[in-house]
Amino acid sequence: MNKVLITGAAGFIGYHLSKRLLSEGFEVYGIDNLNSYYEKSLKQDRLSNLKVPHFQFQALDLQDFAGLEKAFRDFRPDMVINLAAQAGVRYSLENPRAYIESNIDGFFNILEACKQQGVPKFIYASSSSVYGNNEKSPFAESDRVDFPVSLYAATKKSNELIAHSYSHLYDISTVGLRFFTVYGPWGRPDMAYYFFTKAILSGKPIQLFNQGKNLRDYTYIDDIVESMLRIITRSDSLKSTELANQFAAEKSPNYHLFNIGGSQPVPVVDFVETLERILGREAIKEMVEFQAGDVYSTEAETKKLFEFIDYIPETTLEDGLKQFVDWYKSYYQV
Repeated sequence: MNKVLITGAAGFIGYHLSKRLLSEGFEVYGIDNLNSYYEKSLKQDRLSNLKVPHFQFQALDLQDFAGLEKAFRDFRPDMVINLAAQAGVRYSLENPRAYIESNIDGFFNILEACKQQGVPKFIYASSSSVYGNNEKSPFAESDRVDFPVSLYAATKKSNELIAHSYSHLYDISTVGLRFFTVYGPWGRPDMAYYFFTKAILSGKPIQLFNQGKNLRDYTYIDDIVESMLRIITRSDSLKSTELANQFAAEKSPNYHLFNIGGSQPVPVVDFVETLERILGREAIKEMVEFQAGDVYSTEAETKKLFEFIDYIPETTLEDGLKQFVDWYKSYYQV
């Protein structure tokens, strides 16, 4: 049985990935600091769904290096998947230190633990935010990402650089996954689709930055997890010379980057119209100016992903939002 250590296991993507890996026969050791960035009860409810054989959980902060070392020694993972991070672009304007502590210090600690404990494979969450306001679209993994427009994006770019140095120096195979606007059941309450739903159902106004003209490449959670599972199960082949040369970034055979996105960008105002139709209610819209740290458009180039795993995200926005709304109404008893 493959043993996988997942950080951020009580988070949105970490929960769904843990659940899927457990169903596929993996043994999972979950770590999460259960911080109060959003309601802890949601994280605890996610964890309650993971109380199955072959799942262990420890409340642990990535800044606790001694605790990390012990977890690694006790579990002896074959692979580490780092999904723990301080998320959110706008929150980085209010509390920048949290991003340095979690996304830089914590990221370094988990990679250093991999090095010291001899873990050969490391997969981590990057973000489409690293592309900034690139004018070229769709965004490809080979595009330059030197101009982040938020501290959150800067920390994610830093993660990729740190991963590159460790893969080069210590023969650790690292795979960075640039996620594009992930949504779905059990999601994060700070995400637009989540608080839009809450506001529309309660008759409260929603704010549409840049008058709702910004384009987002929405990607349903099941497509994210399916892509990750295929990358995980094919990770050994990334060490082969042929695939290393084909898929490695900057011709470094141990260092890999993949976009995971729906490749169908939608204006936020159209997204809201779809949500209104599903909810059967009209939103009270407040059109506001462009938000500092935001980007105008995101769109994933997924050719590289498809060539490696023979799969690209396929869930339509309509279907994905219906599944989210069904879950939301059930969870909150609306």
